[in-house]
Amino acid sequence: MVNCLADSEIERFLEEDLPYGDLTTHLLGIGQQAGEIRFSTRHQTTLCCTEEAGRVLEKSGCRVVQQSASGTRLAPHETFLRATGPAMALHAGWKVALNLLEYGSGIATRTAGIVAAVREVNPNIAVLTTRKNFPGTKKVAIKAICAGGALPHRLGLSETVLVFKQHTVFLGGLEPFLQQIAALKRQALETKIIVEADTPEEAKRIALTGVDVIQVDKLAPARLKELVGEIRQVNPGVKLSAAGGINEQNAAEYAASGVDILVLSSVYFGKPADIGAVIMASEA
Repeated sequence: MVNCLADSEIERFLEEDLPYGDLTTHLLGIGQQAGEIRFSTRHQTTLCCTEEAGRVLEKSGCRVVQQSASGTRLAPHETFLRATGPAMALHAGWKVALNLLEYGSGIATRTAGIVAAVREVNPNIAVLTTRKNFPGTKKVAIKAICAGGALPHRLGLSETVLVFKQHTVFLGGLEPFLQQIAALKRQALETKIIVEADTPEEAKRIALTGVDVIQVDKLAPARLKELVGEIRQVNPGVKLSAAGGINEQNAAEYAASGVDILVLSSVYFGKPADIGAVIMASEA
């Protein structure tokens, strides 16, 4: 996968962690001794940010000698990134690289688990993630969910049309807005029109218009399954997405409802991947 961080961002991360040099390595007098750093999995892991971690190490003065690609799925205890260099360079890049690997791979691993679970139920379902990633982490978060087999629901406000109640409140409510669907579609000929429904009744009213996707928010899987059948009867061509509260524990149940799309945020939040990092001195 391609790098998601510019050189300036990599350099900023290093400067944050190493603003005035490494005092410990300096005082111990080991800075110029040759060594190697190895990163390995401690559990089944879908990797992410190996490319960025490698660049962190290179900018610190190391030479990368082994690197698996983001998206690679590994069993426990597999080495996937190695670099050589002087101790001062190895220590300079160690934790910045590890942080990127653990946070990125944590998101990627959770995403891969959900994608695998829902595809067993519905091989054609799409798993999309929201814009609710922590501010400042978007590039890593998007790379991570792609490494895990999902795609972004929306990268931002500029390229999608997704209408919420928070929009229709300025138009007099849902019904007046639905009367504008034909005009909206003429204005956005290359863009799908997505409208969120807060209730099954709203979803059924929306299905009678020309929208492309109905997003149903926070509806229990059993009722969602009924609603999918009801909407297919009146508009077989409209796509249905489920959003709100979908996670590792219930994603397969939501997939079994018959919707076309799952929209979730849960993969962004959880434990980082547990990545082992070992630094060793080279033999003289």
